[in-house]
Amino acid sequence: MPVYLDSRDAGFETAFRDLLNAKREDAVDVDDTVAAIIADVRARGDAAVIDLTAKFDKLDLTPDTLAFSRDEIDAECARVPDVERAALELAAARIRAYHDRQRPTDMRWTDDSGAELGWRWGPVAAAGLYVPGGLASYPSSVLMNAIPAQVAGVQRLVMCAPTPAGKVNPLVLLAAKLSGVETVYRIGGAQAIAAMAYGTQNIAPVDKITGPGNAFVAAAKRRVFGRVGIDMIAGPSEILVIADGQSDPDWIALDLLSQAEHDESAQSILITTDAEFGKSVAQAVDKRLETLERRAIAGASWRDYGAIITVRDLAEAAALSDRIAPEHLELCVADADALLAQITHAGAVFLGHWTPEAIGDYIGGPNHVLPTARSARFSSGLSVLDFMKRTTLARMTPAALAVIGPAAEQLAMSESLEAHGLSVRARLDRLNR
Repeated sequence: MPVYLDSRDAGFETAFRDLLNAKREDAVDVDDTVAAIIADVRARGDAAVIDLTAKFDKLDLTPDTLAFSRDEIDAECARVPDVERAALELAAARIRAYHDRQRPTDMRWTDDSGAELGWRWGPVAAAGLYVPGGLASYPSSVLMNAIPAQVAGVQRLVMCAPTPAGKVNPLVLLAAKLSGVETVYRIGGAQAIAAMAYGTQNIAPVDKITGPGNAFVAAAKRRVFGRVGIDMIAGPSEILVIADGQSDPDWIALDLLSQAEHDESAQSILITTDAEFGKSVAQAVDKRLETLERRAIAGASWRDYGAIITVRDLAEAAALSDRIAPEHLELCVADADALLAQITHAGAVFLGHWTPEAIGDYIGGPNHVLPTARSARFSSGLSVLDFMKRTTLARMTPAALAVIGPAAEQLAMSESLEAHGLSVRARLDRLNR
């Protein structure tokens, strides 16, 4: 049974805070285990990765079979039915077209002092993508992680996609091929993250690691951050739908369930100005749960973390949405753009009755790797910029240094950093000869 809240009720604020503070993340403490795995990989390299893969994935590998061969990849890709290949190719093209527009531009200018300033952008040299393994792995996540890296100009792009008991998802390998992934390793878990971060005899280290994973993968990403860059530590999926009562209740029910079916810890919330509409959506959810393939997962998510909130008006809905800062936000209202103007914090926004969040997961174009657990308040979804670095540029002419150098010298003296000030003064003195 989801939580029902009404902003008019006296206890609403307390109940809403409880909803915001509900802990949905996996509470299992795996950090000690992960630390040991990382240390083992750093010490023994390939041998540790091979031993851990045999232990956790029941798959025997050798240094020569850590990665799929080109022939193996081609053979698996050939198994993909034409209709699935066409859908994946369309998704790849749309994702690429969207991310092409994100490429930043270099800039240089001369300011009033005569100093030349600017910046330039460049890609990281190597990036590693992690993909959860087995037949349940998601080819859409490969596209969403790899294509922005390729658009950014990353020179070497590799992927770790575990294959428990040797089970391979051909669509994942096809997605990798379409996205410019150079090498696909059949390893997973914390050992894969460690191998990409520190390198082994046969796995070269990368500069940035992206992609979702279980608690062990998340803990490993936390531990290697600083040695390499990471995208984010993502929590359970979430969706907030704001509806004015003019939508089809069944549509909204399916949108809520589209996230609930991901994980028993996922969260689906409806905010509406129409209490009766909220009840109709709840009934539609119950009806769909009778037949949904993943009803056990979706049902648990809706029961434990689902919520229907009735508000006075859409302005109040917008204010509550910003406090939730949802990963996915659907605006199923008559004037979605007007409501959007009142909202600041959301990972991705889907405008209007005809834009289900699921379009964004696959083929809309924007990235589906998004901030969760209210982190949309301060972070953004994955983009081309995540695989690029900005380097600042500055050039002083003698005249420019004469104008601004004395202030730099004074500030250095104020901070008791003598050599800083002297490095400027030496040049100024040369100008005065």
